[in-house]
Amino acid sequence: PEGDGMSAKEVYRQVVESVVGVETSADDGTGLLSQGSGIVATKSGYIITNAHVVEYSKDYNVTVTLHEDETAYDAVVVGYDKTSDLAILKIEADNLKPAVFGDVDQMEIGDEVLAIGNPGGLDFASTLTGGYISALNRTLKSNSDNGMTYIQTDAAINPGNSGGPLFDMNGNVIGITAAKYSGQTASGTTIEGIGFAIPIDDALRIVYDLQEYGYVTGRAYLGVTVRDLDADTASDYGL
Repeated sequence: PEGDGMSAKEVYRQVVESVVGVETSADDGTGLLSQGSGIVATKSGYIITNAHVVEYSKDYNVTVTLHEDETAYDAVVVGYDKTSDLAILKIEADNLKPAVFGDVDQMEIGDEVLAIGNPGGLDFASTLTGGYISALNRTLKSNSDNGMTYIQTDAAINPGNSGGPLFDMNGNVIGITAAKYSGQTASGTTIEGIGFAIPIDDALRIVYDLQEYGYVTGRAYLGVTVRDLDADTASDYGL
């Protein structure tokens, strides 16, 4: 929708049920590995999050907690992509409230945005933070080796926000929060207020492939396979 948009509290009331908590723990019961956030993509239970929230694996126990009644569901990792840091989960639930996805091409530096997620984990579930788009098409060193660029925002982003939505003031998801920059300059000055989100236009193309195929199509891979060298193999190859 176009227009002047809504207030922050109006957006929050409209969209908060589309934001979930995601917990990932080891199969051996050794405890929690990570907590993050997720976005309801479909009524039938598909959830978008970051790949690092599920520890880049399909082998761990993943739980999705809904906002409305704090119901927890076991989740299956349908697919994840380490390159883009995106994953899609599936829970056995119906009549969820899916998010509405927007268009980053319609956004400009200075537009107001809101983030909803679980900074620090589910103890601070459904936390709202706000700010502006600080930059568009921002590259992040090794994270952008694949050509991806990011939305930069000063809306507070912390561990636990990962995988959650960045909204415009019409309640549309325009990004998936993925990282924050925290550190010091060469002079020792601490830097704060720099968060990054994956543009939703790029994310949805990847998420579609993950949902349909379990991996991202159209990519070429180059690699090696390594094994121990035994005496017979050494003799066969003259090594």
